[in-house]
Amino acid sequence: MPACYNMGKYTGNVNNPVERVKSMKAYAQRTKEELLEELGHVEKEYQALKELGLNLNIARGKPGSEQLDLVRPMMDVLNTESDYICDGIDVRNYGNLEGLPACRKLFAELLGVKPENVLVGGNASLLLMYQVINAAYIHGLRANAWCKCEKVRWLCPAPGYDRHFKITESFGFELVTVPMTPEGPEMDLVEELIKDPAVKGMWCVPKYSNPDGVIYSDDTIRRIAAMKPAAEDFLLMWDNAYCVHEFAVSYQPFPSILAECEKKGNGDMVFEFASTSKITFPGAGVSCFACSEENLRRMIKELTVQIISYDKVNQLRHVRYLKDKEGVLSLMRQHAQVLAPKFFCVLETLEREIAPLGIAQWEKPVGGYFISVNVLPGTAMETWELCRDAGLTLTKAGASFPYGKDPQDSNIRVAPSLPPVEQLEQAMQIFCCSMKLAALRKLVCSFES
Repeated sequence: MPACYNMGKYTGNVNNPVERVKSMKAYAQRTKEELLEELGHVEKEYQALKELGLNLNIARGKPGSEQLDLVRPMMDVLNTESDYICDGIDVRNYGNLEGLPACRKLFAELLGVKPENVLVGGNASLLLMYQVINAAYIHGLRANAWCKCEKVRWLCPAPGYDRHFKITESFGFELVTVPMTPEGPEMDLVEELIKDPAVKGMWCVPKYSNPDGVIYSDDTIRRIAAMKPAAEDFLLMWDNAYCVHEFAVSYQPFPSILAECEKKGNGDMVFEFASTSKITFPGAGVSCFACSEENLRRMIKELTVQIISYDKVNQLRHVRYLKDKEGVLSLMRQHAQVLAPKFFCVLETLEREIAPLGIAQWEKPVGGYFISVNVLPGTAMETWELCRDAGLTLTKAGASFPYGKDPQDSNIRVAPSLPPVEQLEQAMQIFCCSMKLAALRKLVCSFES
C-alpha cells in the first residue's frame, strides 16, 4: 500500500450496507473522509474475496467447453475410404500447398473474394501472418528485403491485438501507435505517417476489433484502400478474425478489402487473414489468407521450401461439416446463444457496480470476443495486479498497446468466453473490487499530494 495512506484516519462503519448505499455517488464527488470510509470497506471486501482462493481466467478469447461441444460431430464426418476423396484429390497424401479447392471456395465465400485468391493453411492464422512478414523481411515481396532497410516502421492501431504487435516487434520494427476511434484507426494521422518511406505496413482488425469491438466504417475502409504510401512495398495486414462473430445482432456484411484495394490500384498492398479458430476448434481449426494472385504466387514460392502441404484431412473435415457460408452462419448463431449471456453478465455487472462511481468507461460490443475497459488513468496495472493476487487471470494491463506500454495506464481487456456464467460472476466480483480499490488508493493519494 502506498505510503500516502493513513488508515488510522478512517472512522467509517464499513459493515453498514445502508450507509454505503447512501454514499453511492461518483468517487470524484466525494470528500477525503468519504473516500477513506469507502476504501476501508473495499479493502475488507477484497480480502474476503482473496481468502476464497479462487482460480479464474478471463485473459484470452478461448471458446468455452459448451461451444467446443457444439462442433464435436465434425470429428465423425470422415469414416470410409471414399470419404477422403474430394475434388478428385486424396486428402491423405502430399500436394496442393495452396489448399483443398473446396476449402478455398468456402473461405472465398466467407470473405467475398475469388477462390483463386485464397491459400488455406494450418490451424493458426497468426503463423501465416508471421510467414508473410518474414518473407517480406528476408527476401522482399514487392521490393527489396526489409532486412536491408536502415529502419522499418510499422503502424499499430491501439488498443489492438498484442500478438500482432509481438510479431512486428520480434523483427525489430519501430512500432508506431495510431489511436483507434469509433470509425477505426485515426485516418488523418495514418495518411500523414505513410508519407514516410520507412513506414512499411499496418495492422488492422476491421470487424469487432480486438479489444474495442469497433467495426471499421465504410469511409475508413475506402480511405485505407485508397492510400498511396511512400513505401512501394507497404503491406496492409487485414486480420478479419471476427468476420462472422456476432452475438447480439444478426450477421453484419462487410466490404471486401481486396476488391476495394483493387479498385484503387492497390491490389498487391493487402493480405487478408481469417480462420475457424472460434468457429470450430481453436487448436484444430483451419486458417487462410486472401491476396492478389501475384502475391499468392510469391508466397507459394516462399512456403514451398517450408512445407509440402498443410493438413487437407482437416480442411475436408471442415468443408463436409460447415458446407457453405450459410452453414457457418447457422453454427455462429448457436455460438451466439452461448456467448450472449456471458457478455451480458460482464456488462450488467459493470453498469451496476462501476458506472455510478465514474471510475471507468467501457465498450458495449455486439460481436467479437472482448470487452475493452478503460479504468481510472494510472490504475490499470495495479488493478491487474490486485486481480492476479486474488486469483483472477487477465491479459496483462498495457498489452493492447505497442511494447506493452499504455501511455495512460488505463486499458484492460476482458475476455468473457471461457468460464461458465457462474464463474464469470465471481470473476467480475474480483475485477470490480480490484478496480475500486486501485481507484480509491489513487484518489486518496491525490489528497495527500
